[in-house]
Amino acid sequence: MTDSITEPGIRPVHPALLSGNPLSWLQVFGPGAVIASITLGSGELIFSSRGGSLFGYDILFLFVLISVLKWGLVFTMARHMVLSGVHPYRRMIDLPGPRGWFPLMLLLIGSLTTPIWTGFFPGILGNFTSQVTGTEDIFNGAVDYLWGGAFLVGILVLSASGGYSVLERVQIFIVAAMMICAVVSLLIYQPDWIDMLLGGILPHSFAYPDWVPEKYPGIADKSVWVETSTYVGVIGGAGFDYLAYTSWLREKYWGRSSAGAASREELQQIAEDPQHPTRFWVRAPLVDCTLSFVLVVAFSAVFVALGVEELQPAEEVPTADNFLEMQSRFITKIHEFLYPLYAVGVYMTFVGTLYGTYEIGIAVCQEIVRALHPEVGIRHARRLKNLTLAWCSCGAAIVLVWNFLHTYQGGATPELAAAATEGPRILLDILRPANLFTGVFACGLLCWLMPWVDWKFLPRPLRMSAVLIGLNIVAGAIFLFLGVKGYWDNHKPGGAWYENRWVSIGTIVGMGLLAMVLAPRVVAPEEDSPA
Repeated sequence: MTDSITEPGIRPVHPALLSGNPLSWLQVFGPGAVIASITLGSGELIFSSRGGSLFGYDILFLFVLISVLKWGLVFTMARHMVLSGVHPYRRMIDLPGPRGWFPLMLLLIGSLTTPIWTGFFPGILGNFTSQVTGTEDIFNGAVDYLWGGAFLVGILVLSASGGYSVLERVQIFIVAAMMICAVVSLLIYQPDWIDMLLGGILPHSFAYPDWVPEKYPGIADKSVWVETSTYVGVIGGAGFDYLAYTSWLREKYWGRSSAGAASREELQQIAEDPQHPTRFWVRAPLVDCTLSFVLVVAFSAVFVALGVEELQPAEEVPTADNFLEMQSRFITKIHEFLYPLYAVGVYMTFVGTLYGTYEIGIAVCQEIVRALHPEVGIRHARRLKNLTLAWCSCGAAIVLVWNFLHTYQGGATPELAAAATEGPRILLDILRPANLFTGVFACGLLCWLMPWVDWKFLPRPLRMSAVLIGLNIVAGAIFLFLGVKGYWDNHKPGGAWYENRWVSIGTIVGMGLLAMVLAPRVVAPEEDSPA
């Protein structure tokens, strides 16, 4: 193998990656754990148990399928970064049309969706805090969003000061302890393991149980497509998460990720040498991404099973009125004294998730600006971070205040109260359009673009395999279909504007057109940009 020390900016291949024993590759597991932990709160703890309660073990097939499809996307993006040293954002500047319009469109849409996600997680923490403290009836239930505002301020200070390292280590311990208790609780429940296995490998159609229309009319009012598309968006992460993950690889020094863009001659040299060190580094994201999604599937299976065994027989579903309190039974089934562990685990999980949402927003903003105008992106990285923090925090504050006023007034007006799907609370309703783009539609676009990126910029021996190409094409078709279907069905005539399909679709189209108009003015000329 070529000595990697002679490669400028490239670290020697990690010895574990040169081993013939795949188990030794586990030593490089890192960034994927961050993505898995970020999705643990919303994806697994809330929506997996909700899906289990509504659809039983049949929902597991959807979770497994989506995890496989998203694995193909994130590994493909990371693979390109490791081999070429260029982020896919940078490659997408050269798509047909005004130069740089597509990354700029993602930046514009991200400026709308990221603050919504940043407001969603404090809202959940506030809802749980009001349950824990017994204050859920104050201000007609709107106290949730006052608690949420306090969490938002705290995490903003934490993110701005960069004091998360200790918190992260504590979080890993607490979340691991909570998961151990959940698994033990699952063993106590003794689920039907055959049904659980078949639910994960056999496709099924989905329908709400007979008791849902009477007990949860707000859920029954929504199409099953909208409900399941929500799961598709949150399970395993979203398109912006994967773009941020690819950016974080620079910190790991995997392959050429930190060495800058490889020239055509360097890429050809890598392609002609099967033993080139850069090609061995591809194993790092392969292991990292694979383990990340294995954890996602495992977490999902545990909470789906607990939803089936505990919530479904009681005909209960986690809703915006009670996102997290029901799941405490999964832990207290072992012993009621374990409730404090569950509570601490929830706080640590969602605090980490909210902090991670900020970090994803910062990485995405910096990476897109770096792609569109490298000089600005590199020289003003700190300013971009502060701008992102301020923008997301102000947007999240608007979401929380909006929810506070709406809930405090019992739905604001009879018309809006009727439009809300789960009582006067609209937090989940506001999230759905954003989630359909970030977690579903955007994934479809990126899946279809990555084969083009490899084909245009990599020599043939370095391009993705036919299996990966096929996986991305199929995944793109599924995600785009689910995204469009979700937007189309997430529509209530006479309802609130955020439940109007034309508002959602029009926003995406409008941002695309705006990006095409702005791109010639904000994108650096080609001759001023690195290769």
